[in-house]
Amino acid sequence: MKLLTLICAMMFITSAPSSVYTFKLKTIDGKDFSLAKYKGKKLLIVNTASKCGFTPQYAELQKLADQFKDKVVVVGFPANNFGGQEPGTNSEVKEFCQKNFGVTFPLSSKVSVKGDDIDPIFAYLTTAPNPDFTGEIKWNFEKFLIDENGKLIHRYRSTTKPLSDDITKAL
Repeated sequence: MKLLTLICAMMFITSAPSSVYTFKLKTIDGKDFSLAKYKGKKLLIVNTASKCGFTPQYAELQKLADQFKDKVVVVGFPANNFGGQEPGTNSEVKEFCQKNFGVTFPLSSKVSVKGDDIDPIFAYLTTAPNPDFTGEIKWNFEKFLIDENGKLIHRYRSTTKPLSDDITKAL
């Protein structure tokens, strides 16, 4: 399985998109959307889960989205890849995020962030050059900071809090 994933990633790299703006996505409500509408702002893309030790980061992600709304758009991508920690439907995830953390930032429909069924945007993000590291996502709430032109500029592990200096200084 890992060999197949590596081969797919290598094939993907040879025809890699030039930015995150090229991907076709679905909102948590099932509507088509494109990250291109956020050109000119940074994006913080986060793989999320509702039943994880890092789930309280939703609150900080919302604060970041509110506090730095002129500079960055937070986009959450619910995923059930780690320990079954995002078992709900899209509507259940949306309700959970709004009820418990007041989430108003954009959420995608549930995706896979690793493995044979990895969503193309995460295949791109985990292989795109950046000064931090590449490779498979290790857990929920990894963060990818995208510049105003749609290029990955930083990647942060789950333990990096959304309002940490590492992230806010890069905005």
